[in-house]
Amino acid sequence: MEGITIVGGTGAVGLELLGILAGRGIAPGRCRLLASPSSVGRTIPYGDGSLSVAAADDATCRSAFKKSGVVFFAAGSEVSGRLAPMAVECGCVAIDNSSAFRSDPACPLVVAGVNESTLEGFRSPGIIANPNCSTIIALTAIAPLRKLGRILRITASTYQAISGAGAAAMAELEAQARAWASGDRLPTEQSGRQMIFNVFSHDSPVDVDGVNEEERKLERESRRILGDDALRVSATCVRVPVLRAHAEALYLEFDRAVDPRAARAELEAAAGVEVVDGPDGKKFPEPIDASGRDEILVGRIRRDSGVPEDRGIAMFVCGDQLRKGAALNAVQIAEHLRLL
Repeated sequence: MEGITIVGGTGAVGLELLGILAGRGIAPGRCRLLASPSSVGRTIPYGDGSLSVAAADDATCRSAFKKSGVVFFAAGSEVSGRLAPMAVECGCVAIDNSSAFRSDPACPLVVAGVNESTLEGFRSPGIIANPNCSTIIALTAIAPLRKLGRILRITASTYQAISGAGAAAMAELEAQARAWASGDRLPTEQSGRQMIFNVFSHDSPVDVDGVNEEERKLERESRRILGDDALRVSATCVRVPVLRAHAEALYLEFDRAVDPRAARAELEAAAGVEVVDGPDGKKFPEPIDASGRDEILVGRIRRDSGVPEDRGIAMFVCGDQLRKGAALNAVQIAEHLRLL
């Protein structure tokens, strides 16, 4: 097998990628880490050994790409937009975790376990887009229910962990907790606000129509991944003071009556999903339980009484934003293409 390059290897998603690859027994000699100048020279633990970080400048990237079969991009959209085409020129499959290529019809937008069929015509080299984290988590839980009927509308309220804002934001949340406990001033250099004991609107730009970027991603990406341009999607996305793992309240409207027991049965049989729906009402999905897990936890499965004719299902899901919501999905795409 050819080499593996990670661009953005020292960030939250990059480090998660490394942990997953090491857990799959990928030899350290196959892996190359590239990052910003501030990270150059760092040594990152990998399995029983370690990897050194090189600069993500054009010359170093081109050299690394020529020795690689797959490049994982875990940096921002500006970096991906500049370097992913270079990776393709060097003969690589570029799997991008940013938003740079999600709207490009030439680049498959893939949730592993949901729409790998879009990769049937894919030929290396090329770019594959990893969807947004909240989209991956929602659709992993929603997709199995399409067997029960066509989904006409998705209404989502997300409760998104600080991990979605990156490693520095996670560190600041922990620092705020320590400062709160000791009575010190809360550090807000990264977030610009108090995060601990607070809930706030998702920290992404808001369009003139009042919809923020995160909500727009969930709308557009869901339609494309599920292959239904007529699908209606409404979302409200907020941040909560949780380190990792997003939670989402999902309400689905079908074109026919749906029995919640049938929905539960489909979810129990679905790969990548675990039903956590205690009959005693004491145990449901929680972010702390989803953290570090590959599966999306699904519970509170019930009829949505706000939809007439028994055509509505409501549920609550939790998924690790850094794993299935980002790094794991990228690795699963590479595995599907037999690149690892």
